Amino acid sequence: MTFKLHRGSCALLVSMPHVGTDIPTELRADYAPRALDVEDTDWHLPRLYDFLPALGASILQPRLSRYVIDLNRPPDDTPMYPGAANTELCPTHFFSGDALYLPGRVPDAVERERRRLAYWRPYHEALAAELQRLRQLHGYVLLWDAHSIRSQIAWLFDGTLPALNLGTASGASADPSIAQALEQVCRDWPQFSQVLNGRFKGGYITRHYGQPEQRVHAVQLEMCQNLYMQEVAPFAYDAARARAIAPLLQAMLQSALGACAARYGK
Repeated sequence: MTFKLHRGSCALLVSMPHVGTDIPTELRADYAPRALDVEDTDWHLPRLYDFLPALGASILQPRLSRYVIDLNRPPDDTPMYPGAANTELCPTHFFSGDALYLPGRVPDAVERERRRLAYWRPYHEALAAELQRLRQLHGYVLLWDAHSIRSQIAWLFDGTLPALNLGTASGASADPSIAQALEQVCRDWPQFSQVLNGRFKGGYITRHYGQPEQRVHAVQLEMCQNLYMQEVAPFAYDAARARAIAPLLQAMLQSALGACAARYGK
């Protein structure tokens, strides 16, 4: 199995598409040796979000690294942010811009399609099915796409990111009341800077599955890793920092769920 799905009971599905760290043995020789350390992983998110089962949330996590397949990119590999540096469905560069593969080892079209069918499609089939199950159960569903990233990556963006980067595809993937609820929660925690639909507006998962008219609301949170961990190798978890940010994450999810419930009179 290339992913793990925990089925919850409330109207919340949390997807963590970049937490996987495995690179299949048969592919490892194609990569630059540095790639085997999978430095661009969304490290430790399952631990940071360890309160999710108590909320009754469903949780979807992949096993494979984003270096094998990027589950948050469209199947046709259309760039998500035209005019900016983008990672691909089968990434070919580190976030530093350096080559991910050894010379002559970049996956060709046949290999990219094999990975899409073997790794990308099962994750998205599971995601779609769980959204449908929860919507049928509750009449609506909130999809939270959880990410983290180093606070400074010159190849991808200028300067330093705000601590919390919320995306609703410029308002297309979630009812405005949900974004308003999230911004209100963030205002109650002014020590953490935040932006809505800034550099990160939501990737494929947010944009594709967020369909408010169908009672499916999607929000992406791209948070800076220095909020809860060491941003350089060995990428250690910082329990003290995590204890400071985790209550805000839980409050954000509860507020977004409350806005959904209020939207439908639940």
